[in-house]
Amino acid sequence: MELKLSHCFIAVHDHDQALAFYRDVLGLTVRNDVRFEGMRWVSLTPPLQPELEIVLEPPGAHPNASPADRKALDDLLAKGMLRGVLFATDDCDATFEQIRASGAEVLQEPIDQPYGVRDCAFRNPSGNMIRFNQSKA
Repeated sequence: MELKLSHCFIAVHDHDQALAFYRDVLGLTVRNDVRFEGMRWVSLTPPLQPELEIVLEPPGAHPNASPADRKALDDLLAKGMLRGVLFATDDCDATFEQIRASGAEVLQEPIDQPYGVRDCAFRNPSGNMIRFNQSKA
């Protein structure tokens, strides 16, 4: 059996702000921008992984989410408690400088980790932590 990751989802409170980060700063390509029933989903692909779609969605996009669940997810997103994604890079320090120059909130400057990577972290415009790591192997 062969498995490949095809989609991952990141909750965002403002798709236009998120696009400015993921498309304009990180260089991802917009594949779809869909509006349905008052919600919006934008999928982006990394240029080197066009088969992988990163979908920006509202925090309460699950069709069975109750109003209380949607409120709880909105609150967690506002606190920066929902997870984002981790990108691999061939140059952590250069990636860090490029993203920092965009004004993104720095969570961690590049450091060597004991588990074999050099990594850094930022918050995206919705508060999610986005990490970037470079293998030391």
